[in-house]
Amino acid sequence: MVKDIPFIALCILTLSLAFLLKKLLSKSQTKNVPKGSLGYPIIGETLGFLRAQRQDKGYEWLQERVSKYGSVFKTSLMGSPTVIIIGQQGNKFILGSSDDVISAKKPITLQKILGKQSLSELVGSSRHRLVKGELLKFLKPECLQNYVKKMDELVHTTLLKELKGNKTIQVVRLMKKLAYDMTSSILFDIDQHTREILFDDFTTSFKAIHSLPINLPGSSFWRGQKARARIVEMILPIMNERRQELSKGVLSSTNDMLSCLLAIRDENDKPLNDDLITDNFVFMFVASHDTSATLMTLMIWKLSRDQEVYNKVLEEQMEILKQRNENEERLTWGEIQKMKYTWRVAQELMRMIPPLFGGFRKALKDTSYLGYDIPKGWQVYWASCGTHMDKDIFENPDKFDPSRFENQTKSIPPFSYLPFGAGSHNCIGNEFARVQTLTTIHNFVKLYEWSKLNPKETLTRQPMPYPSLGLPIKIKPRCNMS
Repeated sequence: MVKDIPFIALCILTLSLAFLLKKLLSKSQTKNVPKGSLGYPIIGETLGFLRAQRQDKGYEWLQERVSKYGSVFKTSLMGSPTVIIIGQQGNKFILGSSDDVISAKKPITLQKILGKQSLSELVGSSRHRLVKGELLKFLKPECLQNYVKKMDELVHTTLLKELKGNKTIQVVRLMKKLAYDMTSSILFDIDQHTREILFDDFTTSFKAIHSLPINLPGSSFWRGQKARARIVEMILPIMNERRQELSKGVLSSTNDMLSCLLAIRDENDKPLNDDLITDNFVFMFVASHDTSATLMTLMIWKLSRDQEVYNKVLEEQMEILKQRNENEERLTWGEIQKMKYTWRVAQELMRMIPPLFGGFRKALKDTSYLGYDIPKGWQVYWASCGTHMDKDIFENPDKFDPSRFENQTKSIPPFSYLPFGAGSHNCIGNEFARVQTLTTIHNFVKLYEWSKLNPKETLTRQPMPYPSLGLPIKIKPRCNMS
């Protein structure tokens, strides 16, 4: 009898999803919805979409459907009927629409991991404006200036510790740890012991974000929710301790993001509830960690494959050290601003291999686009490659050319370059990610020389793009550097 429980649970889940899907689809039968295929019941085309992502063929998956149905087509992803819209005009429609029409409501997998009260779910509400406004105080350039020295010291120390005595390393694991440590230490003031315990649970949670919403023991979605529950269980006592320190005046709301969230009072002078705080704690970790780790990894990957780009980055970073005041040991905000070529390399990488392939939003009411109806309750999805690889926007889009971001003769149209979103849905942590990336590359280039071990290593998305073998490299300390 016990053995039958998972099967019974699967049947119940399948029937429930089938009922919801049938209800959504029944509303669309009299409408002029876009052409396309909804795939298999419940599963839709999710498995094919995720398989294409893992093989780094997401662009081909989209182009196959665009060639059949046009730049607007229907499918079913993550358990919900979905309209995918490709191109600059479509990006503007999805990311620029009023929040009461096209909402930031995410698929159930993202809701369960990030939380129903995360910033991405609160869009359009007074709570969203309140929380976003307070968190932005930590991410403005004038605040980031105060983080540079601490971030530089953390990266420098971590690299020396992690790479001591090692001749080969896995870059993906190292960059994920670096990005995670920077977020937990600098933005949330989480001690080293606690963040080491939480690291694996956050990694498991990230993997569950883009998975089928099948909540059965052993599934990625199930593991992700269990990991998230452990994160919340560990952070609640820390929240209670900081509440006490705030009430005694021992701690200030400006100390870190968690203390800031705890100190917020709403329009009725009431504190935020624990669920909202923990949801945004998890959300900020996801938003500030995996995208940065991806970009930092891809920078090392590119520099190991392109000698010309590597030489130019090395020259820029060594020139910064050469010009440094002899009394200055750590990076400064001014030096970060001098890393113009290094950041252009990052910008071009994000154009050709965007950390975020695309994004889901949801129609809260019946709406339309280019004569097609989008029924209430359907998801809408935009894809970065729809404009990043458009030859009418970026000349020779298949060519890696950082100079296209230098003194641009042809400005990039709005809603066309989307590594950090666009419009009112632009990522609030884009400057933090820039400082993270430049600080890491500066230290890596300054301290080490390296070479790739697998020249033919491919990329995979799960859901972020990473070298499929973890990017193992051979490394040695650079002479006369410590």
